[in-house]
Amino acid sequence: MLRTENLQIRRGQKVVLSDVTLDVRPGEVLGVLGPNGAGKSTLLAALCGELAPTAGQVSLDRQALSQWKGSERAQRLAVLPQTSTLDFAFRVEEVVGMGRLPHQTGYARDAEIIEAALQAADVEHLTGRSYLALSGGERQRVHLARVLAQLWPGQNGQTLLLDEPTSMLDPLHQHTTLKAIRAFADRGAAVLIILHDLNLAARYCDRLLLLEEGRVCALDCPQAVLQPALLKAVFGLDVLVQPHPELGHPVIIAR
Repeated sequence: MLRTENLQIRRGQKVVLSDVTLDVRPGEVLGVLGPNGAGKSTLLAALCGELAPTAGQVSLDRQALSQWKGSERAQRLAVLPQTSTLDFAFRVEEVVGMGRLPHQTGYARDAEIIEAALQAADVEHLTGRSYLALSGGERQRVHLARVLAQLWPGQNGQTLLLDEPTSMLDPLHQHTTLKAIRAFADRGAAVLIILHDLNLAARYCDRLLLLEEGRVCALDCPQAVLQPALLKAVFGLDVLVQPHPELGHPVIIAR
């Protein structure tokens, strides 16, 4: 399990993340919300080892993240940053296959996993095409398939970190992507996902972490976090919150 204890990140003289303690639990999708500059991407960078804590600790299975060997960590922890770029004309399936590099499962098994990940991310029809010829949204979905392939099929002991994976997607593929991520967690993996869309977070996340100015404002189920007074205080937005007529999760309506 990926865990932070009293995590602090400082950039120069400024503390950008302070006193964050949380668990990313197996079988759970944990959504991270907050206004621009709240510390969401900084948190993800600390969780994947890109940023070293100024204070506190990030641990994976009770061992400090910094003590894991690179290949062993990559078999258990995958990250999809907000922006992923490649400057070479790899075929789509080759990009997805990069997720298998930490493993030694053989060509035949890797090919099966690549195909399954392409299907899960709804990009199987792009097989054979050059990555450079794809739209921004298509590239985003290909990179989702890559990190899914890295941890496929998803199980207890594996953690997936995602920074705004739906930011460039149309409404259909926003839901297709989040359903794939939800299914990954349902197989046992732990998932942390940064989102800006409150309604998508309400529908697909088990718990929500609300950040404001680098501090935890709330950490609870969507019904407890997505309250009008709290959203007004953090986002400055007047909203109505009503239960979804069929699914029951909160629906946020701007006034």
